[in-house]
Amino acid sequence: MQRPSTFDFRLGLVGYPLSHSLSPKIHAAALDACGLQGDYSLFPIHPEDKQALKDLLTRVRAGDLHGLNVTIPHKQNVIGLMDELTPTAEAIGAVNTIYLRNNKLIGDNTDAQGFLTDMKRVFDYSSFILEPSSLVLGAGGSARAVVYALANDGWNVTLAARRLEQAQQLANSFTNHELRITTFNLQYLTFDLIVNATPLGMTPSIESSPLPENTVLSKSTFVYDLVYNPRETKLIKSARAQGLNATTGLGMLIEQAALSFEIWTGYTPPRDQLLRSVETDH
Repeated sequence: MQRPSTFDFRLGLVGYPLSHSLSPKIHAAALDACGLQGDYSLFPIHPEDKQALKDLLTRVRAGDLHGLNVTIPHKQNVIGLMDELTPTAEAIGAVNTIYLRNNKLIGDNTDAQGFLTDMKRVFDYSSFILEPSSLVLGAGGSARAVVYALANDGWNVTLAARRLEQAQQLANSFTNHELRITTFNLQYLTFDLIVNATPLGMTPSIESSPLPENTVLSKSTFVYDLVYNPRETKLIKSARAQGLNATTGLGMLIEQAALSFEIWTGYTPPRDQLLRSVETDH
């Protein structure tokens, strides 16, 4: 860990809605653990309010804000407002981290690495002989990061989305990887990994699930739900009721936040302290 700084870091999150976000607590813990001054604010901006989004980014350009995270529904909305994308953000086609470098507004993405790091922590697939198979539910910004991470890690990826044209658009953007596309109407799934990258099941809609009630999962399937609030989503409950290993996206949230924090501050926050800041809050 580097020597504490007296610099006042002003950070934040843009998205809509944001009332249940755990990010302020995570980043407050990161600032505290690294001995840094600063704050992390929420900026709920409606998806149709393009001017408010531009105005917020102007504050980053002016140095009033030193870094922004981006979540639903703005991960793709902000792309056209960036001066430059990192190779990762460009390949994924979604931004979750914004900062200023050399007077340029840079769009980055820490979701993919955050997801892969946490998944490897909870799911040991190193002994798989054949190419592991995965089903990604959804086709938005988060799904793009997951597909990027899995495809580059050697996974066979199938996409399931309610809007097939959106899934096809995502598949077409990953020209180096052949992605299969299917619908949500699946009854028996034999994938090694299922990832929910939709907001279905998120508070307050805790009774919803991306999979139909009668879906039967293979006994060897690992279920990873990017939704982390509530702690046990309906999808996770259903998977565990079938005797499967399953986890929410809290670990990914911590990991992607830590990676963003490192980009903004140059400091590496201890993941265990970040986790402790939120593990009893949802």
